[in-house]
Amino acid sequence: MMEKRWKILAADENKVTALQQELKINKTICNILVERGIDDFEKAKTYFRPQLQGLHDAWLMKDMDKAVQRIVTAFEKKEKILVFGDYDVDGTTSVATMFQFLCKIYEPSLLDFYIPHRYREGYGVSKMGIDFAKENNFSLIISLDCGIKSVDLIAYAKTLGIDFVVCDHHLPDSILPDAVAILNPKQKDCNYPYKELCGCGVGFKLITALAQHFNIEAEHYYCYLDLVATAIAADIVPMTGENRIMAFYGLQRINSDPNPGIKALIELGGIQKKLSINNVVFVIAPRVNAAGRMDDARKAVQLFIEPDYKKALEFAAMLHSDNSDRKEADSSITEEALAIIDADDALVNRKTTVVFKDHWHKGVVGIVASRMIEKYYRPTVVLTQSGDVVAGSARSVPGFNLYEAVHACREYLLGYGGHFAAAGLSLLPENVEAFSNKFESVVAATIEEHLLVPEIIIDAPVSFASLNNSFYSIISQMEPFGPENMRPVFVAKNVWDTGYSKIVKELHIRFVVKQDNVTLTGIGFNMAEKFHLLQLKKPVDIVFTIDENEWNGTTSLQLKVIDLRLSE
Repeated sequence: MMEKRWKILAADENKVTALQQELKINKTICNILVERGIDDFEKAKTYFRPQLQGLHDAWLMKDMDKAVQRIVTAFEKKEKILVFGDYDVDGTTSVATMFQFLCKIYEPSLLDFYIPHRYREGYGVSKMGIDFAKENNFSLIISLDCGIKSVDLIAYAKTLGIDFVVCDHHLPDSILPDAVAILNPKQKDCNYPYKELCGCGVGFKLITALAQHFNIEAEHYYCYLDLVATAIAADIVPMTGENRIMAFYGLQRINSDPNPGIKALIELGGIQKKLSINNVVFVIAPRVNAAGRMDDARKAVQLFIEPDYKKALEFAAMLHSDNSDRKEADSSITEEALAIIDADDALVNRKTTVVFKDHWHKGVVGIVASRMIEKYYRPTVVLTQSGDVVAGSARSVPGFNLYEAVHACREYLLGYGGHFAAAGLSLLPENVEAFSNKFESVVAATIEEHLLVPEIIIDAPVSFASLNNSFYSIISQMEPFGPENMRPVFVAKNVWDTGYSKIVKELHIRFVVKQDNVTLTGIGFNMAEKFHLLQLKKPVDIVFTIDENEWNGTTSLQLKVIDLRLSE
């Protein structure tokens, strides 16, 4: 385990005191709330009691009137409408949601959906998709989670008499496609108050506006919040504002009356208890993504639109088996990739990782890059061969602009695209070594040394004495957790081992530790190599989150320990 940097956040003392006087709850929690911008009674109320009434007016989004008008015209003229979306969770849930809603209010025989094939067509709006629309007499395409950058393809569609309504959340370039309407709150001149919706969230806003136009009751679109919540969780968008409201009510739906497809995935994932956002991220999302990675993502949409639970189970079983293939591919490739680095000290000591084998499965190279960073914490590129071309994925460490670094190596690349944290690239086999060396020299020259050491963000110091059920109950009400609203991480200082802590399964530590005279138990996964610190009979500082543990019918608080070190 590599040493990590600890960064303890601090909040404005005056604001914390004022908030505590208003809320009359534990000061540590007030600290965390103020750090997250929740600094008065009203904001706290909206945060702890999310309300669907808190969702913004869909008509505030730029072009919403144009989008609704174009769809209404299509209905009146009996035009065929194609719902088009990307092959990941956000894309497939967007398509399933829009397609089901349109089927409720329009002739299903005039509707279809299209998901581009990850390898034959690639990401986003595709020429094959537009040609499919033309051959089958579709004159309107609603693109979801993609389209904002498809300037040429949308112009091509226009020459064929096909209009586009684009629903997207990716950052727009300065040149926008010539679509009938572009719904994307990230457009500079869009006054929509919340900018962080995912693709499915933007699609949900269009559905809301359509429903309002036709005076349809809200329950006819709130019923899709389980799918929207799945997209929000999987697409790693901020868990703030509207996203948190939709995730909150979507999770309630997942746990009470889910879509048959989601229910089938929960069944196969073997989850008995109430699902949290974390379960959605780790159980539902990978199985949906696996379809596009290993085969064809169409079946993910078929799963989500299937009303019959028995049939949904059959689709879920296909995704489940795609996911088993994906797991097998990514663990065996990760093993091979780590072996390449481990075997060569020169590679171990680099500031970057670039690995290439021509037989690796291209559907999992991005996952492998993320896995490698767990051991070698630095910008990482994993490449494989596809035909005559080498292609792959790059992943960064927080704080380093990966796209800039890849851009600086463009002389060796055929193509590349991406953003701050992740990128995709392609090159000729004979340029792999030159690219690898150039990437290393660019990163080594520009990365700040501290970025190569992982950082743990700690929300607040806490004493064992204050960790009781009422404290935990308030922490639980901060859910759903996600980016910008993470599960709070605490540090407790001068903690002593009771002598009862032990190593479990050679990898983990079972903690039994005390501070002053309060004893708590906990688990630290994959922390066994730090066990010797507990045996020194010296005080330690531990970093942890709080969890509940059920055992023999009794529930007690337990620590999930993330890191520890000797107290200063």
